[in-house]
Amino acid sequence: MPSTNCSQKMNRAELIEKLVSKTDLSKAAAGRVLDTFIETVQLAVKKGDTVTLVGFGTFKSVKRAARTGKNPSTGAALKIPAGTVPKFTPGSKFKAAVDPKAAARKAAKAAGK
Repeated sequence: MPSTNCSQKMNRAELIEKLVSKTDLSKAAAGRVLDTFIETVQLAVKKGDTVTLVGFGTFKSVKRAARTGKNPSTGAALKIPAGTVPKFTPGSKFKAAVDPKAAARKAAKAAGK
């Protein structure tokens, strides 16, 4: 059964258009703001810092241990090396905006305690 949710993707140009429509910035200025934001978050996370935007979420880097995986086509075991990967954890306001019913259930559960 198909989902009733809209599954459209927003690309960089469309995000810049949204910024332009909500602010008095030009397209070029909005693009520079977006580029600066992305670059700043990437550099901070690369250094090992955590970037927290209250209500939106947290960007950080996490270490992943080495593990044994499985080649899906042959079934052969293979070693996956340890590494550091970026991680985003959504904030409570972001979660509530995406799934208001879950936020309401959580609030009701907290009120019941």
